[in-house]
Amino acid sequence: MINIFIGYDPREAVIYHACANSLVRQSSVPLALTPLALKNLHFYREAHTDGSNPFIYSRFLVPHLMGYQGWALFIDGDMLLRDDVAKLWALRDDSKAVMCVHHDYQTRAAGKYLGSRNASYPRKNWSSVVLWNCAHPANRAVTPGFVMEASGAQLHRFTWLADGEIGELPIEWNWLPDEFGANDQARLVHFTLGAPCFHEYAAVPMAAEWHREKLLMNHCEQVVIEGPF
Repeated sequence: MINIFIGYDPREAVIYHACANSLVRQSSVPLALTPLALKNLHFYREAHTDGSNPFIYSRFLVPHLMGYQGWALFIDGDMLLRDDVAKLWALRDDSKAVMCVHHDYQTRAAGKYLGSRNASYPRKNWSSVVLWNCAHPANRAVTPGFVMEASGAQLHRFTWLADGEIGELPIEWNWLPDEFGANDQARLVHFTLGAPCFHEYAAVPMAAEWHREKLLMNHCEQVVIEGPF
């Protein structure tokens, strides 16, 4: 079974559910899905003031939530799986503390959804899809206290790890269509500037696939009732 933690923002709950549906719909193995909702994390107090969403730092609690045992996957909520997540899971490397896509780009947009600022910084979006080796000794440093006190730069750049402990995933597992354009080979699509549920992002590249997933999420088969009425 794959333990998957998904970022949850109550301002855009629909994206969590669409993301979860895309995971379940295509997975060939059992999944355990956990929304990272701040109201459920009573042991953690979010004091950072520079975040654009509630899970921007709680994602680093995954090793603690796993009891520093086994592996787990974290993904942002504004994502859509286009392939079986078991294929991503199969890329785990026990010699690494984390595994992620090593994006290297400068954003084209100064802002993103709900008026949030969108700045470029080193290792931007590396932490949006993370295979966590929770049992790796280096990840023992990532305690709730550390997460509460550390800066965004320390956390998102994985500064508690040596560079050789940060494994690399293929970019198809964290494709940014609003930054890079459409990609038929993408396996995981990340609407990093804003999910298509927001009007201003409703027609970004690959948005049609998100809208389809939302329809599938809301679908309910019906018994056809024939007249008379």
